[in-house]
Amino acid sequence: MADARQPFKTARLTIPVRDEDLVGLEIGTIVYLDGVIYTGREGVYKKVVEQGEDIPLDLPSLSNANFHCSPAAVIEPDGSYNVGGVTATASFRFARWMADWFRLSGARIIIGKGGMSEAHYKELFVPVGAVYLSTVGYGTGALLGRGIQRVKNVYWAEELGSAQAMWVFEVENFGPFIVESDLEGNSLFERHNRLINPNLERLYEGLKPPALSRYGETDDRKDELI
Repeated sequence: MADARQPFKTARLTIPVRDEDLVGLEIGTIVYLDGVIYTGREGVYKKVVEQGEDIPLDLPSLSNANFHCSPAAVIEPDGSYNVGGVTATASFRFARWMADWFRLSGARIIIGKGGMSEAHYKELFVPVGAVYLSTVGYGTGALLGRGIQRVKNVYWAEELGSAQAMWVFEVENFGPFIVESDLEGNSLFERHNRLINPNLERLYEGLKPPALSRYGETDDRKDELI
């Protein structure tokens, strides 16, 4: 049995990462990043993938790390941006664009909240040698903000709004993130779900069903009380 007192494995990666930097990166490893990262979510994906607009910066020579997030930023008197924090958003919603985005951007690290499915990792990530890093718990937005050293540029902010715009950050010791998928497409979350879920029915055996439920806990919304 593993010793629970053993510390987590950690890694510190420089962006843009090289292929060899990701080899041997195990699921569950805590990762910190240095270099340049950019944000891109559905607004950016629709413009580039669906509408055919050019990516407005030189990827992947500048960065191959795409963060699914919304920054909390204010404009200083000198025109610069002060980012106090970043709020990661759920990545599973963007799976439909990822194959094309990998091809067009050269991304090798996707960062977000909650990950995607193991099937998506094997179908979309493995062929291009990409991994997924997940934020660690809630309430870490301000902590992540401390790792942002400078906003290099912002694209499409007027058209898409602050949350959907493409932000380019210089970061240092940016994290913590946890490796949710590795180069083989293994999912940390799904691996543990397979261990835990079979025991849940036994845990609740003999108890009455809950009186209230919320969206996502049943397949039919007519069965739910909000």
